[in-house]
Amino acid sequence: MILVFDIGNTNIKTALVENEKVLHQWRISTDAKRTGDEYFSILKPLFKEAEIDFSSIEHTVLSSVVPPLIGAFVLVSQHFTGKKPLVIGPDMYGTLPVTVPQSAVHEIGTDLLCDALEAWCRYKKPAITVDFGTALSFTAVDQNGNIAGIAITPGLGTALKSLFSNTAQLPSVPLEVPPSTLGKNTIWSIQAGIVLGYKGLVESMIAQMKDDLHKETGADTESIKVIATGGLNSMLQPITKIFDCVDKDLTILGMVKACLYAAHKI
Repeated sequence: MILVFDIGNTNIKTALVENEKVLHQWRISTDAKRTGDEYFSILKPLFKEAEIDFSSIEHTVLSSVVPPLIGAFVLVSQHFTGKKPLVIGPDMYGTLPVTVPQSAVHEIGTDLLCDALEAWCRYKKPAITVDFGTALSFTAVDQNGNIAGIAITPGLGTALKSLFSNTAQLPSVPLEVPPSTLGKNTIWSIQAGIVLGYKGLVESMIAQMKDDLHKETGADTESIKVIATGGLNSMLQPITKIFDCVDKDLTILGMVKACLYAAHKI
């Protein structure tokens, strides 16, 4: 069994994975000011309720886009398992079957690397992963397992929060699909702009990335798989046919793959 800590800008996902199945998963808020002891005290009762047998945990793996929390979760891992986790980073990229561009080795988000790794291992074809998080991130991997490039834009929730925070008369509204683009009131109008606007953004970006992948790498555009993940992908899933697969656990499974490759078990 593998214990996974996926530290994002908004949430921290903790999961237990065995044989590529997510057995348990918890989501807690990210707070860079919390200590490892505080996070341990939050997770301990959750693990106890799930009756986790820590002796069955063979590996622990950690990915973080919030650098101050890496040390905190190394401590959490040691409290639970008595061992330090594998921290996904440049030192272990050489063990992976996907290649990070030299210019991005110290810049690529480890969550996006794991998205690309899982997509490549699953399909062995060129792919574009679309990660709906605090940022909306598109990661392209070519037919040879090379990460060809990444595009990043504010996530749906981030865009909505920015609109609400920087205007005097526009309210915060629920992220829901409106009946059409022709808003008849303020809430409908904002939902049309954000939700349906992002539908167009995602479809256009994927079309352009497919063309660019073909131009730069010779990838067959028809063979390129498009995989969505992240908490807010459910907003667009019902109103677009652009995704070949939607997998909320893509990043976690990619982290497990990274751990197994680093341990030379694949």
